[in-house]
Amino acid sequence: MNQTVDSRKYYPTALALYITYFVLGIAASIMGQYKQDFAAMWDAAVLADGSYDVSGVVAVIAAIGLGRLIAFPVAGPLSDRLGRRLSALIGCALYAVFLLAVTFSPNLYVGYALAIVSGMANSFLDTSITPSCMEIFKEKGTIANIFTKLSISIAQFLLPFAISFVAVRELPFRTIFLATAALIIVDGLFLAFLPFPPFERTVKVQGAPKERMQFTPSAVVLVCLGFTTSTTFMLWLNCNQELGTLYGLSDPSRIQSFYSVGIVLALFVSAALLKRNVEPAKILVAYPTVALATLAAIYLIQEPVMCLAGGFLLGFFAAGGVLQLVTAVANEMFPRNRGVITSIVMIASSVANYLVVSAAGVLTRIGGTEGPRLVLLFNMAVTLIGILLALYLNACLKRERTGAAAAMEAQR
Repeated sequence: MNQTVDSRKYYPTALALYITYFVLGIAASIMGQYKQDFAAMWDAAVLADGSYDVSGVVAVIAAIGLGRLIAFPVAGPLSDRLGRRLSALIGCALYAVFLLAVTFSPNLYVGYALAIVSGMANSFLDTSITPSCMEIFKEKGTIANIFTKLSISIAQFLLPFAISFVAVRELPFRTIFLATAALIIVDGLFLAFLPFPPFERTVKVQGAPKERMQFTPSAVVLVCLGFTTSTTFMLWLNCNQELGTLYGLSDPSRIQSFYSVGIVLALFVSAALLKRNVEPAKILVAYPTVALATLAAIYLIQEPVMCLAGGFLLGFFAAGGVLQLVTAVANEMFPRNRGVITSIVMIASSVANYLVVSAAGVLTRIGGTEGPRLVLLFNMAVTLIGILLALYLNACLKRERTGAAAAMEAQR
């Protein structure tokens, strides 16, 4: 990609890609908002208090992570060889299938299969949108990639209002699913015709030696950071409601509101820092360090207000685009394999999603009422590992830059 290209003609494409992440934000969380409706539809057992047993629905939601793991090994190479457009269109099509079909699924097993389809859609969009942002916005690609998180956050902020709108008008619970399906279908049609920027295509040549991605220590650390940075906010998301109840917070759902505000504010602050040429690798040390201090404060100060303050701070310093920063830095390292490296980082994130949430469930059972505080300790341990990895990343990058400069000097 040597020629200079006017990126402005790709801005409508970027907007359409951001809309796919808006849909992703809804699709990733909407089943959790309608667990009782799905449980009733799938003939779940009725509990003593008259509600339905939602454990089967929770298992279906967990299958989204499985779908991501299944698709990433295919989605990344496909994006690099056949183009970002194809990956985006596959993601849109899979989301349309999920959103149109899941509320009509006759049983739990069909629902489980459709949740896997949803996770696969997520993977194909990830391996299209992140590389596309880097290629459309070039020097500002890292900033542009952070704002993919903003699209998700806006969707998840608006979703409760949409649910209230539907409930007040006594519309069927599938209304939002169908409306979102219509949005992704229309957006997919636009993406089918909008221009995509040129990219450094990976091509297999007959008889030529296979070109391998060279994984430096810094690249390996970035993949590991995909795991640790995801863990910090995933564990918080899965324990904050119970922790709020344990600490005597009258309305634990307020934590989520503070968390969302923190995320949105962080995105703008991070963008401003990057615009001032603050190195992303340094942010990857600073933000998790504050997140660790916040987790420690929440553990030590057992007051309701700490849950609200902690929700805001963890939204800012743990969920506010840190994973997107990791992915963007990795994309800069592998310009010819952006789809593949995005897949690898996101596989690490998906593994974290499965493993740490499972571990949190075990700790909750072991700890009883103190289970949420055990999860906090576990979260602190993983976050500390992430900080150490980020410090090592900075040292590796500095060493690599010094070596590259010395090599250039020697060639003169």
